[in-house]
Amino acid sequence: MNVPFSPNAHLGPVGWDSREQAVLISNHPAVYHIAILLVPGFSQLSLSSFVDPLRVANTFSERTLFKWAVSSSDGGPVESASGLSVTAHNTFASLAADLRGGDRPATILVCAGAKVESQASTSLIKLLRLSRRYRIPVAALGTATWLLAENGILHDDTACTIHWEKLTALSETFGRLQVTDSLFVRDGDVVTCAGELASFDLAMELISDHCGADSASAVCRHTTAGQWRAGTDRQWSTGAQYASLSKKIAEVIRLMEQHVEDTLSLHDIAKCVGLSRRQIERLFERYVSCSPMRYYARLRLERAKRLIEQTNMPFLEIAVACGFVSSSHFSKCFREIFGKTPREWRS
Repeated sequence: MNVPFSPNAHLGPVGWDSREQAVLISNHPAVYHIAILLVPGFSQLSLSSFVDPLRVANTFSERTLFKWAVSSSDGGPVESASGLSVTAHNTFASLAADLRGGDRPATILVCAGAKVESQASTSLIKLLRLSRRYRIPVAALGTATWLLAENGILHDDTACTIHWEKLTALSETFGRLQVTDSLFVRDGDVVTCAGELASFDLAMELISDHCGADSASAVCRHTTAGQWRAGTDRQWSTGAQYASLSKKIAEVIRLMEQHVEDTLSLHDIAKCVGLSRRQIERLFERYVSCSPMRYYARLRLERAKRLIEQTNMPFLEIAVACGFVSSSHFSKCFREIFGKTPREWRS
């Protein structure tokens, strides 16, 4: 039975003793089969962070709880972004034939990398659509969410996430989606994950859901993680680096991040965080070494730069999406920060 796992549970710090291995051995869930689809340039960290906890669960249970098989477009090894290659067990086409024949995994997992836009091979698209026809749960690691969005696997208003570097591009390119900056999101039988170390958190939730919380705690302790994060945790905030210095600074920056298109005045920001304009200016001068509004402009321009690099959006649309009233003003500000106009940067 194909049962998708839930990303909602979360445990705190865990311990380890001799009883934990007994817990793993005493649980007898059905073997959970995962078909892993790799595209060239995939993130080795994303893949390893997901698979290794499953391997540890198998080792400490002294039985097979999880099985996985890797597929590639041509059945050959797939090179990761780090240059390491992973051997494939079969092709996308042969896996599709297995699905038609009734041999279906519990989940199909897609793992991609930075240049995901050019990785949608015909055989991969056919396989993903076939998995939807048979209602097989699908999980996307890292930038693989883009493949699901581009090929109709994610429908209107589907909640999803992707690695934070592509969050803005995904949201602007596929405006129908409910894009969040969570570590991972489940919407029906589709799970999207930010990838990298968030893949570990997703794997731990799978182990907890399939084998029980005690089993997951034992695996978590063995990997020296101590705990894992909830899917609803945020991936990253530019203000996080200041949180230990000033919680108010982090609060102001998060507010700026939430209002890139509909920019706020310093007066409005001050009202929202319960400070005066002058207090905010002093905090930024002390901890950030620039004025709050200059920081705000830089944050919006950084987002615009990602849209220029990762999408084909017209410059006027990018300007509006990043809170600029005209393309000429946007171009002037962009050049002041990056030394080139938006058009020169894209070319």
